[in-house]
Order: sequence, then C-alpha cells, then structure tokens
Amino acid sequence: MTTEPKSDETIAMRPDEQIDGERLRRYLSGKLPGSDNPLSVRQFGGGAANLTYLLDYGAHEYVLRRPPLGPVAASAHDMAREYRVLSVLHQAFPYAPRAFLFGDDESIIGAPFFVMERRRGVVVRRALPEAYAGMPDAARRMSEALVDALAEFHAVDYEALGLGDLGKPAGFIDRQIEGWQRRWHAAKTDDLSEMDSVYQWLKDNQPANTQVSLVHNDYKLDNVMLAADDPGRVVAIFDWDMCTLGDPLADLGALLTYWTEPDDPPYLQATAMMPLGEPGFLSRNELVARYAAKSGRTVADINFYHALGLFRLTVIVAQIYIRYVRGQTQDPRFAAMAFMIPALARRAQELTAR
Repeated sequence: MTTEPKSDETIAMRPDEQIDGERLRRYLSGKLPGSDNPLSVRQFGGGAANLTYLLDYGAHEYVLRRPPLGPVAASAHDMAREYRVLSVLHQAFPYAPRAFLFGDDESIIGAPFFVMERRRGVVVRRALPEAYAGMPDAARRMSEALVDALAEFHAVDYEALGLGDLGKPAGFIDRQIEGWQRRWHAAKTDDLSEMDSVYQWLKDNQPANTQVSLVHNDYKLDNVMLAADDPGRVVAIFDWDMCTLGDPLADLGALLTYWTEPDDPPYLQATAMMPLGEPGFLSRNELVARYAAKSGRTVADINFYHALGLFRLTVIVAQIYIRYVRGQTQDPRFAAMAFMIPALARRAQELTAR
C-alpha cells in the first residue's frame, strides 16, 4: 500500500484524517474488480464535511466516502442512506455515480463508509477553472446545466427505483425547520437573536401546498461535476447522504442560498459557493424562472424556501465550526467560519422581512 502517486484533484491524506490503507486493502480484496492489486490511497481536498478518498488499484479507481471526524448529527452524514440511494439512482438519473459496496464495520477505517465509481471532470468552486478560460458563455452554460439537472432529478420516478420509503413527505417542511433548530442549539457557540426570529417566521409562514419528489438536500454548484470541455454538460452530482423524499423546492431554495450576484453585500459574497466577479451567471430570479419552465412547478413561495435554505446553511456552518473549536478537526479552512455564522443569520432575517 502506498500514498505517493500525485493527482491534480487529490492531496496526501491530512494527518488527522488518515485511514489505515493496509487494513482497508485487506478488507476490500476480492470485493471489487481489481481490488486484488496493490492499493494507493489519496484524499480529495475539497469539501468541508464528509471525507472523500481516491482508491487507486492501477487499472481500476474508486472513491471512498466516510463521515467527518468527531460526533455528527444522527440524520446527517448517513453513509448507509447515501449508499442505498446511489446503488439504484444511477439507473434512472445518469448524473448519480454508482455505489458498489457499503461497510459498517468501524474497525476498518474508524467509521461507516461506502465505495463508488470515480468520475472525471471539473468541479467549480470559488474561481472559474482554467479549462473554461476563453469560453465567454461558460458561466451561463453551467448555470443552465445546474438548473436543468435539478429539474430532471425532481422528475425521477422514485417508486420505480424502490425508494418510496426513503422518507416521509408529509410534514417534511416542518421537520426540516424543527430539525435544523435542534441542530442549531447543539452546535452554536453564541446565541443569535436573528436565528430565533427566523425560526419563528418559518414556523408561521409554511406554504400551504407542497409537492413531493426525491430531494437532494444539499444541491449547489460545487456538488456538481461538469465536463472539462463543456461547462454545459453535467458529469456527476455528489453528496447524497441527506437525500430523502420531500418538497423539491427545498433544493431550489438551497441553490439560491449558495448563489451570489454582483450587487450582493461583501459578507454574503464571502459565503457563496461559486466564482465571484465572473460575468454571465444567471441571476437568482433567472434560476427560479428557468427551473419553473423546465419542471412545470409553481414557484410562488420561493422566498420561504430561500429563507429556509439560509437558516439551514447557518446551522451547517456552525456544525463545521464547532468541530474545529473542539479540536475534532485541524483543517485551517474552518477557522474563518466564525464570521460567516452571524452574517448568514442576518441575511436570512432580511429575507423574512420582505
């Protein structure tokens, strides 16, 4: 077992996030095509929650996913759920990578994990990749591809895939509000009156008529892989550990949460999960309009879902930051999240005042 080969997408395993590659090799031997060959393990450096590793057997490559370090919310970072979804979703939705194996023996790498296929492409984060330099319409094309894939996902026949019991659609929105409120109280390092205000507004303004589909529950640009030669072609969608049955507009609200526009205040631009200052990206209103046209769904209550998305994101950032404060992760990226928490809560409150 080695960890030496280099990759543009991977890094050497972080000291506090290393896994026992030799023990993993013995466990996987014979369970996957090529798994009898020598194993090289590297870590994918992106992402801020679940940990992802490249398993390189030479002619065969796989991706391993496991939860983050330290205690995590029971309903988040669910590797068994993510495995169940990805083991079948690829049949109807080609952007879902296929999952091959689930391991619940925590003695192997210290946590439950699953192994899925590797896909190659470009993940766009805070800067436009070099692969898209010289493409004046790259931002528009990736915006449209992102929305179109979401509408396509929400049209999947989940019953035909055997996922009809993945969640309980009735009461989905109220459970989201209450669940994120509980997580907030478990993760906060300071009290924020804005969070109390937004919570009460969400409770009092739930849409009367909701719809049902599969819900990704963390849909954003940096959870999508695009073709290196075509920013308008989706290659894969990642992070399915919170996938469930519920209101599809919750996904659209989450997407708006991570989106930014040129006239957004600096504190909001700092929390965006997309390139800043690049012309051509659709506006939030244009994203919503395109989704409505592609899906045929009504979007009259989208302001509620956007506020819910910001409330949820504030909690997610707080959950990541508290792990850093407690020393459960040493990733220096997380230190800067302290200022993001009140900024996001303030933005959510601004939406409720509209």
